[in-house]
Amino acid sequence: MRVAGLLALGFSLTFTVLAFYGLIGFDGSGTKSGLDTRLLSDGYFHSVVWFSIKQAALSALLALILAWPVARALYYSPGLWLRRSFLSLCVLSFVMPTLILITGLVALLGRQGLISPWLGPDWNLYGLPGILIAHVYLNLPFAIRVQLLQLQHIPDSSWKLAAQLKLGTWQRLRLIEWPALRAGMLQLFGFVFVLCFNSFAVVLALGGGPRATTLEVAIYQSLKYDFNIPEALTLAWTQLLIAGSLFLLLNRLGSSQWLGVDSTRQHWTPKPGAAMQRLHRLVYATAALALLLPLLALVPGLLQVDLARFDWLAIARPALTTLLIAAIAGSGALLLAYATLLPSRFARTEGRSTLALLYDWLSTHALVAPAMVVSVGLYILLLPRIDLDHWGMLFVVLLNMVLIVPYAVQQLRPRLLQFDHQYERLVRSLKLGFRQRLCIEWPYMRRACITSFALMLLLAMGDVAIFSIFGTSDWTTLPWLIYGYAGTYRMGEASVASLLLLLICALVVWLFQHFEKGQQDA
Repeated sequence: MRVAGLLALGFSLTFTVLAFYGLIGFDGSGTKSGLDTRLLSDGYFHSVVWFSIKQAALSALLALILAWPVARALYYSPGLWLRRSFLSLCVLSFVMPTLILITGLVALLGRQGLISPWLGPDWNLYGLPGILIAHVYLNLPFAIRVQLLQLQHIPDSSWKLAAQLKLGTWQRLRLIEWPALRAGMLQLFGFVFVLCFNSFAVVLALGGGPRATTLEVAIYQSLKYDFNIPEALTLAWTQLLIAGSLFLLLNRLGSSQWLGVDSTRQHWTPKPGAAMQRLHRLVYATAALALLLPLLALVPGLLQVDLARFDWLAIARPALTTLLIAAIAGSGALLLAYATLLPSRFARTEGRSTLALLYDWLSTHALVAPAMVVSVGLYILLLPRIDLDHWGMLFVVLLNMVLIVPYAVQQLRPRLLQFDHQYERLVRSLKLGFRQRLCIEWPYMRRACITSFALMLLLAMGDVAIFSIFGTSDWTTLPWLIYGYAGTYRMGEASVASLLLLLICALVVWLFQHFEKGQQDA
């Protein structure tokens, strides 16, 4: 098992090493750097870097600020109508493919959008406003769930003591709520910042021009439109240095737990007054409406197409391709994550903590390099050696699998460590073989594995960055088809395809929540 784990770790590392080798830009003789150093003093480069940082910082700040009153409303009012459905919608909004949201926002706030006439003649979705709206929509649900879980960790004794001391609303906020939120606020801000900094599809679709371009989109344009490899390499290295440094910093702060079932246990909290309860209901209803509007805006688009004569085959094949890629990549990522954790488990049970930490870092190292950076590195390396038009889809699957492994590792690792802590000595004393050990471990790990698989499936279905580099028109995925429809202003077809993809994602989330609830009730 130890050898299998090391082989899995080596397999995962190989892609990153090869991508770095491609990024270094050696031409085979090992003497050519391939970097366009003149770009570093160019005004375009500075504007791209500045805009990447600015939009990510604003998006993260807005998401955290707007999430706070919603999390408080959910915490203080556990009896809110359709509360569980709202939290399921939060999961769906965070993990669903971004092209669905983009299509909905264009239908709602675009040039011919449903509510655009009320926004004034100067309103323009494309550019910074559209990017901020999309990023806030995608990350607000995540921030709500994280802050709600942090509030739910406040011990009942704190509230009882506050009641005995007759603390007012402001004092409870300052002395009890804020310390509970503050502990994870920097980490939450950093995580959302990195997500927005590495955002590709949102900026590609809503950027609207060179003034609103991020590093990821600039890399894509340099490679696909201009075929300027030195410029793409320079941009990719810049992206890697900034995003990688931020991730390493975040990794030291720990990880945020959010993908769990909401605790319906009634906490002992001060009962809000009637006015505050009405405010909580208003905040809750506004947040629910804001999350639902871009999805509901897809429905009128159906009226633009004749569904009876619609070419369903045109979206059926991309839908099947998307499901096939997601299923293979998700299954592979789960197995790979399980295997890559084996070396650190053995090292930890043998008391070699430093080696265990090294293995832990290696198993999640793919988070350091954004998908676009790894894709560009491998593309440059493989282009003169392999017919990528023929084998490109294989790399779409493999890269999707490898790049989502860290998310599966973060879901599986706590449960595996808990198992080792409780049963490892017993398993060793009984000298159980691989199959016997698996029979004991699987029932313990089944819930975490199914949760992780659902997350992997959704992440793989939403990929656009890897497909934009390695994908081919013969095997178009549903998100890329939606991008093509939206890019040619065929909003009716884009709405149909988006709704289909949304239904698939909603079904996965519903199955996941149904399973979680069943496990909780058991």
